[in-house]
Amino acid sequence: MAGIVVKPRARILHGHDWVFSSEVLKVFGTPADGDVISLKDGKDHLIGSAIYNSKSQIVARRFSRRKQELDLDFFKRRIAQAAEYRVRRDVDLKLCRVVWSEGDGLPGVIIDRYGDYFVLQTLTLAMDIRKDLMAKNIIERDDVPIRRAEGLELLSGVLEGATPSGPITIEINVSRIAAATAPLQLEVDLFHGQKTGFYLDQRQNYEMVAQYAKGRRMLDCFTNQGGFALACASAGAAEVTGVEENSANIAAARRNAARNHLKVEWIEQDVFRFLRAAEKAHSQYDLIVLDPPSFTKTRGGSRLQIAVARWNSRDVFLLAPR
Repeated sequence: MAGIVVKPRARILHGHDWVFSSEVLKVFGTPADGDVISLKDGKDHLIGSAIYNSKSQIVARRFSRRKQELDLDFFKRRIAQAAEYRVRRDVDLKLCRVVWSEGDGLPGVIIDRYGDYFVLQTLTLAMDIRKDLMAKNIIERDDVPIRRAEGLELLSGVLEGATPSGPITIEINVSRIAAATAPLQLEVDLFHGQKTGFYLDQRQNYEMVAQYAKGRRMLDCFTNQGGFALACASAGAAEVTGVEENSANIAAARRNAARNHLKVEWIEQDVFRFLRAAEKAHSQYDLIVLDPPSFTKTRGGSRLQIAVARWNSRDVFLLAPR
């Protein structure tokens, strides 16, 4: 098996599973992009098997500490282990992230489940060319820009199985909050929604934030399709305002509010423009959620820090960029 020898100070020798191009001492054999390769240290000791892509700054991603092929049995075993772990953690397997990339030993693979549908993202070349081994009633959402770093095109569609006729409805349980009487019903567009259709990793955050909402005036910035706003409205917030500049998201938020019989003021506007106007108007809110999109990874992030500073006398929940 072809492979690479890593430099003495490479982080993979200290527990990390990535090898960056600057950490390669030499390449042996003739590995092709997408191949499984051997990883070795300077003393010719095997330190694992990895997927290889010379086009990426992360040239190798280790998925096993021994010699291992990426065959059907391997995928069955790793996905079963991921599901078993979630069962032990009392996760709802009908609505969850079934596989989370390196966290489940499948670098670059994300599988989210929405009832009868599974949505797949393959963010690494090696996994992308083997996605047929994982496909069954799966919708492909390989339309995220990070794939370009692996030399992959952006794709979206049904890999195998039935095609949903339109957006589906999921239920988010916030009923443990005293004022909430029923689960939230939210619309999910598996083909066009953010990430794989919905921010599954925000489910617990909805309930956490909503615990502070009863009787308070709540502002949800970057509301997307209204998750935090609706959770707080369900928990008995006195007033709820959701701000989002994307018209399609605002339309979905309105449908979600109607579906749950909840009253929310939806404002279709750039969040920073709204905050500047609210500051001039001396608007007051008791609870503010800032759940920004990924543009805050760039220089635009300073704009959000300024916005947070202006409201630092309130309860502000600042979540990681999407």
